[in-house]
Amino acid sequence: MLYQRMIYHRNVDQTTPLYYSICMYYSTFDQFCTYADSLTNLEKKTGGYTVREYRLDRMKALLDHLGNPQLAYRKIHLAGSKGKGSTASFIAGALTAGGYKTGLYMSPHLVDYRERFTLGGTFFDDHDLIRTANNLHERINDFVFKDDLGTSRVTTFEVYTAFAFLLFKETRCDWAVIETGLGGRLDATNIIIPDLSVITPIELEHTAILGNSISKIAYEKSKIIKEGVPVCISRQKDEARKVLTQEAQTQSSRLYDIEAAVESICSDTEDAGEVVKISWIDGNTTQLTLAMRGEVQGENSALALLALKVLGLYEKGISEKAIEKTVLPGRMQLVNTFPPLVIDGAHTSESMRHLLNTFTRWYDQKERIVIFGAIEDKDHIHMARLIIPLFSHIIICRPGTFKKSNIEALFNLFQKEIDRQKSSTRLYLESESDDALSLAFDLSGKTVPILCTGSFYLGGEILLAYRRQSDQREVACP
Repeated sequence: MLYQRMIYHRNVDQTTPLYYSICMYYSTFDQFCTYADSLTNLEKKTGGYTVREYRLDRMKALLDHLGNPQLAYRKIHLAGSKGKGSTASFIAGALTAGGYKTGLYMSPHLVDYRERFTLGGTFFDDHDLIRTANNLHERINDFVFKDDLGTSRVTTFEVYTAFAFLLFKETRCDWAVIETGLGGRLDATNIIIPDLSVITPIELEHTAILGNSISKIAYEKSKIIKEGVPVCISRQKDEARKVLTQEAQTQSSRLYDIEAAVESICSDTEDAGEVVKISWIDGNTTQLTLAMRGEVQGENSALALLALKVLGLYEKGISEKAIEKTVLPGRMQLVNTFPPLVIDGAHTSESMRHLLNTFTRWYDQKERIVIFGAIEDKDHIHMARLIIPLFSHIIICRPGTFKKSNIEALFNLFQKEIDRQKSSTRLYLESESDDALSLAFDLSGKTVPILCTGSFYLGGEILLAYRRQSDQREVACP
């Protein structure tokens, strides 16, 4: 959809990028996202790798075609099963507070695509987003990738990744903090050579794509470790640590293990936030009150601080204050107070265990309500076993339509587990997010806390439903 042609000229000070005759295909950023989503969207897959879809040679060719914008700034690359979004946000926030213009690229988003491309957590101006989108579209119009397998098109995630790299260059970022989309080895972001790699906890996830064991998944994620580039890792299961250590040795990369850097990390959820105490091995202590609640955030904040120290970018007091202020949608996000409504994207059994520990300490009462939904390739049974003993009401809801889910099968699984446990928990099935949220509010009576979890996609759907219902209540007021 072609709207008009725009011409940009270099400013007199010779500092602004030069663009000639750039076609304005998009007048809004949403239009660009619609185009990108019309391509092969691997984020919707729950199946395995194929050589035509998951590959780095096509991404390399695309970036070569664009002039390799990713070389214009320094980079930190993160992979892991859980916590990489929070850790990336902590790092980006601290770099921004330290005076560095810092791009942050993450996925997925909760409700707005702009969440994926931010300046240390703050949205870019729409002007910058639209200008870069038009520039990218103009420059990839004539891009064709051919090899022995024939001709193939760029994928949705490759386009978004290229967009992020180009956006950070055109807005003159000093640093970019870049999160992998899936795995690591064949992820489109893995084309970069960073200044530091960071690997957060590895769990069983996306087993149909990444492998059915911790060691196989660790192998995929270990491949973001580059030759001679230092790597920071969080606490890991033994089988994951073995793989990561071996890869670091193979790549001659110095490995910084959080377990060797800290003696203890204590975390407690309070009304003021997540109160964290980190006791470092060198005898120093860090005290934080994080705006982002959850016991896992203590670990994530410690890993972020370690990364900053390894790079020589840690600034005492400044780094801590920035990390304390960092927030991220869908991470223990309190969106309503009476009744409490908390949204969190926990989608593995280990992350669910941490979430429930925090939620039940925060709301220590007999009755609780959970809205739960998960896509097909998740560990449903173990999450069900964690959830059922802690909630008086469970509402199974479809986590949107972005990825495949089978809520009838999920409902039956929960019912069988409730029967097996001889639990008095009440189970409900509501396919639509608006209906699930209305039911939760009806059951709550403004006092019983509500948790929405199991999928970021569900969290986004419930948050949108909450906004719609809030708007309706305001309209209904005299």
